[in-house]
Amino acid sequence: MTTPNAFSFRLLATDGAARQGEIATLHGVVHTPAFMPVGTQATVKGVAPDDVRRTGAEIVLANTYHLMLRPGAERIAALGGLHKFMNWPGPILTDSGGFQVMSLSGLRKVDENAVTFRSHIDGAMVELSPERAIEIQSMLGADIAMQLDECIELPKPRAELDRAMQLSLRWAERSKRAFERVPAGRALFGIVQGGDDRDLRNESARALINIGFDGYAIGGLAVGEPQDVMLKVIDDVAPVLPKTLPRYLMGIGKPEDLLEAVARGMDMFDCVLPTRNGRHGTAFSRFGPINLTNARHAADPRPLDEESPYPAAHNFSRAYLHHLVRANEMLGAMLLSAINLSYYQCLMAGIRTAIGEGRFADFSTKTREGWKTGDLPAL
Repeated sequence: MTTPNAFSFRLLATDGAARQGEIATLHGVVHTPAFMPVGTQATVKGVAPDDVRRTGAEIVLANTYHLMLRPGAERIAALGGLHKFMNWPGPILTDSGGFQVMSLSGLRKVDENAVTFRSHIDGAMVELSPERAIEIQSMLGADIAMQLDECIELPKPRAELDRAMQLSLRWAERSKRAFERVPAGRALFGIVQGGDDRDLRNESARALINIGFDGYAIGGLAVGEPQDVMLKVIDDVAPVLPKTLPRYLMGIGKPEDLLEAVARGMDMFDCVLPTRNGRHGTAFSRFGPINLTNARHAADPRPLDEESPYPAAHNFSRAYLHHLVRANEMLGAMLLSAINLSYYQCLMAGIRTAIGEGRFADFSTKTREGWKTGDLPAL
């Protein structure tokens, strides 16, 4: 039995390295493998919270860096916490901001104590330490918080990877101590760093396990490295991580990457890809990506997918969606973003069922074959 008032993870089935499980949080249960829509600034871009829920999403992600700058964690706390603020009753995971700070390379300074950076909003100098990152996530009321880490782009010399990894480990220890003051029932995940170096990754993972976290993430990917590098890192790290705790692959979201990562034992994922691509006219579907900007759809009466459980995927024609995209109407971006989120949730639900029935490899093969039908010509 899962406990409704505390964080826990239960492994329900395995199929090879692929895992089906269940995460219990203070705000509900998350079935894994799970894809988390990204609500960086307390909103999933272009999709209302009720519609996010209708896509099948059980958990969303928000970001410490952005929310600390605007509107401020203290203000959100005074207004009742992030769940109430954004009208999302389900679980929320908050990223600590390390990835965002990485992108400010010309505006930041990293030292032992903290990272100091210049706000991209008003230019004010801001300090983010491991303790402050935990404090902010606690004020937001996150069900799952992340340690502050230093995320660096690849490729980098081994010495630089080692330096950042060791600093992240020291910050992990400080994050864990700070988390002891957070109200009971919430969870803290450690983040494995080390770039594309197997020995550094394994050293990071083992050290984090010794510190002891509620779950473990693989960070420092989705920073421009090719897929084979990403998969090698997962191959190196996943077997080291505890089987009894959730495993989160940060920032990865191409459908084919999700299948590959699940096959290697990962449980949780997030990415802006479904909503970002939706805003730019691309729909994800069981036929593969469909580019609605293409003129071939201008007179096509077919829906995107008559078998999709999400109404917008079968209630609107490709011709109408093409028109909305070409006319730069907001509704086009909104509909395609929600349709894409629904496809991702359907993909994850299919993965979970296949693992439970011991046919994940067959499901993966048939899913990939379906994508090959792709952006077919209009009828």
